[in-house]
Amino acid sequence: MEIMLDMSIEIDGIDDFLNEEEVKDYIEKVLTKEYESESPVYLSLLLTGNNEIQVINREYRDKDQPTDVISFAYHETEDFDIGPYDTLGDIVISIERVFEQAQEYNHSPKREFFYVLTHGLLHLLGYDHIEEEDRVVMRAKEEEILQSFGYTREM
Repeated sequence: MEIMLDMSIEIDGIDDFLNEEEVKDYIEKVLTKEYESESPVYLSLLLTGNNEIQVINREYRDKDQPTDVISFAYHETEDFDIGPYDTLGDIVISIERVFEQAQEYNHSPKREFFYVLTHGLLHLLGYDHIEEEDRVVMRAKEEEILQSFGYTREM
């Protein structure tokens, strides 16, 4: 069954290098394959910079440094559904870190963005990487999803 997705994308002071429809389509396809819901699914996506994500990282994770992605999975603590929606949570991505990591790993910013987005989505779906065995499963799922969309490391 195809997921009906309602989402908000907020771009906070970052040049828009992505097509919002492409991002939404990607998320819908990933959720359709990886998640079952009878209700429309809602999530929010904030694209921001290193300074802003560092504040969020410090406030919510006690880590005073920028990071690439932070996910707030609402189903981890309680069902936080709003109205008719199955509310998955929030994903915050530092576009600055995406560009830095793309250069560091020698692939395109677009591939890095979709890797980070996939990582954040999988956290919303309950995946984790704290334990080694969980990390192996999550990394394999990330690569499977990215490969299925053609977002390879060579990109």
